[in-house]
Amino acid sequence: MAGLSSLTLSEMRAGLDRGSFTSLDLTRACLENAERFKDLNAFITLCPETALSQAAEKDALLAKGDRSPLLGIPLAIKDLILTKGVTTTAGSKILNNFIPPYDATVTTLLKQAGAVIIGKTNLDEFGMGSSNENSAFGPVKNPWDTARVPGGSSGGSAVAVAAGIVPVALGTDTGGSIRQPASFCSIVGIRPTYGRVSRYGVVAYASSLDQVGTFARTVRDAASILTIISGLDRHDSTSVNLPVPNYEACLGQEIEGLRIGIPKEFFIKGTNPEVEQSVRAGIAHLTTLGAVTVEVSLPALEYALACYYIIAPAEASSNLSRYDGVRYGNRASNPEDLDDLYSRSRSEGFGKEVKRRILIGSHVLSTGYYDAYYLHAQKVRSLIAQDFKRVFEQCDIIACPVAPTTAFKIGEKTSDPLEMYLSDIFTIPVNLAGLPGMSLPCGFDGQHLPIGMQLIGKPFDEGTLLKVGHAFESTTDWHKQTAKVFAE
Repeated sequence: MAGLSSLTLSEMRAGLDRGSFTSLDLTRACLENAERFKDLNAFITLCPETALSQAAEKDALLAKGDRSPLLGIPLAIKDLILTKGVTTTAGSKILNNFIPPYDATVTTLLKQAGAVIIGKTNLDEFGMGSSNENSAFGPVKNPWDTARVPGGSSGGSAVAVAAGIVPVALGTDTGGSIRQPASFCSIVGIRPTYGRVSRYGVVAYASSLDQVGTFARTVRDAASILTIISGLDRHDSTSVNLPVPNYEACLGQEIEGLRIGIPKEFFIKGTNPEVEQSVRAGIAHLTTLGAVTVEVSLPALEYALACYYIIAPAEASSNLSRYDGVRYGNRASNPEDLDDLYSRSRSEGFGKEVKRRILIGSHVLSTGYYDAYYLHAQKVRSLIAQDFKRVFEQCDIIACPVAPTTAFKIGEKTSDPLEMYLSDIFTIPVNLAGLPGMSLPCGFDGQHLPIGMQLIGKPFDEGTLLKVGHAFESTTDWHKQTAKVFAE
């Protein structure tokens, strides 16, 4: 039965329509695989009783002829996204016992489409990390090599998909937190344009950078979920009122004549040669399908990493000030006064990396430093966005690596935060410019660790990314290879 959970979303949907199996069969299989691979630590909370009850309800609807797009499909949600009545921790002790009284908009949309939510996935605390080692609930392990990280911060969602526990899962991407784990775990991960998907009910890290997206085993499955969760939401003032295409309808189209920009700034010294070789081979394969390459340059990218690690911590220090031990979350026992309550509640509740970023953010926003750091970073951010706008006059998409290396060992970079931050060097420009980005499996290194190719698109042009990704996927076999844990 556990093998059912390894089906793609499209295969599950077709099987349910034919009556080959039931939603209860699928949900039991997913829960069995979650138990089988529990040592990967992909989940913080599993909801077996609720999930099985939901599955039985979906089977009754299927029997009546209901064909809602996700009816009876089990999936998982990053534990940064609110789920009514189900604990949402953001991977932090400070929210260890927080049970939301309402659903995030994306949660509501998945439920309305008929999905069965089996649980909440592990993550770096508040989304702050590139390895999923910063969770208060322990590190997540990569199913391709359990001694290595799955990437972060949405590592739990990536592993849940890569290990065949669920066909799709939601994540969030603030500086690469969907694309990098997707690359490290050899699955598809898409981060849509800022404003395409509602952030209402998503625990905030850096509000101008956060975006909900999805993990899947195929581009078609990613397109299906993205169609469902996209669109205007009156609860989110940053949500954009633009028509949402049927992204699945974009698949299968020719890419003859499509222009692929190759920015020299993404192929730099220090990148693993095997990563660069695989990505360049992936781009070459796209040219055999009719695409053409254009050499482009994004000079402001030199400052992107420094820019990001000013803006993101600044916004984090503001957003996380609400966790003070008064209204919800961790509350220090027997405080002497209000200052002691604030101090101990936050000291006990926040992890080391979160504290580091709060301190950085508070510093760059403080009197005397705001103009020198935060204001300058915002100006650099504008230059980065302008560079992308100029380059997209020369090309339709950009192709480049997702990360400079393959998955590194657990504990390898925890003692050097700067080295850890460099893992994001190829992903954060997309967030700073608010663009859509996608990771596709495109190869393996000599240790058989996955390598992802990143496609970057114009604002609200996710359809082109999915079209190109599907063309690549349909003519290669990288996505069909399975993780090491399946052989154990």
